[in-house]
Amino acid sequence: PMMLQATKQCCARGQQQYLRKRLLSSSTTVLEDFFDSTVKGEAVQNVVKNRIIETVTDSQSPIWSENNPAQSRLNGIDDPVSAPFPHLNLNGAHETVNGVNGVRYQHAYKDPLDEWFLKDAEHGRNKLDKDQLNLYKVDPFELTRNDMLDLTSGLRDLVSQAGHPLLASAAEYFFAESSAGKKVRPLMVLLLSHAMNAHQSKASNGSSILKSGYHQRSDLFDAQRRLAEIAEMIHTASLFHDDVIDKSELRRGKPSANAVFGNKMAILAGDFLLARASICLARLRDLEVVETMSTIIEHLVRGEVMQTKSNVTIETYLKKNYFKTASLMANSCKSAAILGNYSVEVVDAAYLYGKHVGVAFQLVDDVLDFEGNLDTLGKPVCADLNAGLATAPVLFAAEEFPVLETLIARKFSNEGDVEEALHYITQSQGMARTKALAQVHAERAISALLCLDKSEHRDALIHLAYRVVDRSA
Repeated sequence: PMMLQATKQCCARGQQQYLRKRLLSSSTTVLEDFFDSTVKGEAVQNVVKNRIIETVTDSQSPIWSENNPAQSRLNGIDDPVSAPFPHLNLNGAHETVNGVNGVRYQHAYKDPLDEWFLKDAEHGRNKLDKDQLNLYKVDPFELTRNDMLDLTSGLRDLVSQAGHPLLASAAEYFFAESSAGKKVRPLMVLLLSHAMNAHQSKASNGSSILKSGYHQRSDLFDAQRRLAEIAEMIHTASLFHDDVIDKSELRRGKPSANAVFGNKMAILAGDFLLARASICLARLRDLEVVETMSTIIEHLVRGEVMQTKSNVTIETYLKKNYFKTASLMANSCKSAAILGNYSVEVVDAAYLYGKHVGVAFQLVDDVLDFEGNLDTLGKPVCADLNAGLATAPVLFAAEEFPVLETLIARKFSNEGDVEEALHYITQSQGMARTKALAQVHAERAISALLCLDKSEHRDALIHLAYRVVDRSA
């Protein structure tokens, strides 16, 4: 209803603006010109599209007001409609929370997304000494090698059942051994699942991290491994769709799916992966995990819409990064903890670890877009600038060189804009400040994990956070 309302308002404004201009500037019959001219029709469409985007992405817009009748229908959307299965004892546990039967985690960690630790990065606060943590010397990728091999095989089995050879080939495109990538997201889920289990298996009655009154399902690790597969399917689907939107020709050092199979098949392959992920998610038989993981898909869309805006601040940029990158890591980690019926404190810690690693991951990606190369990145350098996107190094540089704000506003569309922007960025502290902020978020992620007992898998997660900010690809 809100989108329809915004569309009607913007269409009316766009048409009025165009018609007023034509009436004043020409004696030509306006209606004939309006319907016969494709070029001018596209101009009206662009006005309408831009106004819709501005309205929908502006949190201060009247359409988001509580007084808006359409918005009133959405109030309480995060609240359970009713008891999930009031007659079933799910996962061996059943309780009433605020009168709602069967809800284990009422708050589901509702993050206001209003703190990005910019001042901590500026002043170098909260630095963790890696040596003082006395970590096990483990490689996160080697530690989970067998788990990841099983997961990759399972992913190929899951997506090979598309029922159409071309669709199956497109869906499997990024799950082949030669192009599988590092699979950081499922890796995090598997390491965290092992780390929480290691803590609980050694816990006495006083140090248990289970939610009070609950026990764990017998197929817990199988469910968590399936969750890791779901996370990777959602991520890969988003890559298919992003490459179509961005008209990308390369991904992971090889032709993108849209370049190989065409835009239509790439979009359908992404849709198929989301559908397959949704089925697998429902079969976990945990409604709070379904709710949490479904939020990721909403966030991916919100982030993509936010990316179309040109008037960006560093805070709104980081929020967009959360939606596009960190939410998947945060909510997948959180879901692994929910599946295990762990305490609210552990669920929150899992979420915060994934969130901050995700934010750090994208900030480092921003730097590598300037400092990397095609061989290490698997995509052209300065891809974001050439796509008209202002990333963290650019936004920080604009604080030193305000002339960049004009280039950002027009999305580096004029000839020479990219080269001019590069000149100012390299003369600024933009990349150094981006690296410092990534370090702060990595350390926040590590701090969240310290509620778990020391184990190889917990320490592997800590090493992973450090590697995210130290990577060159």
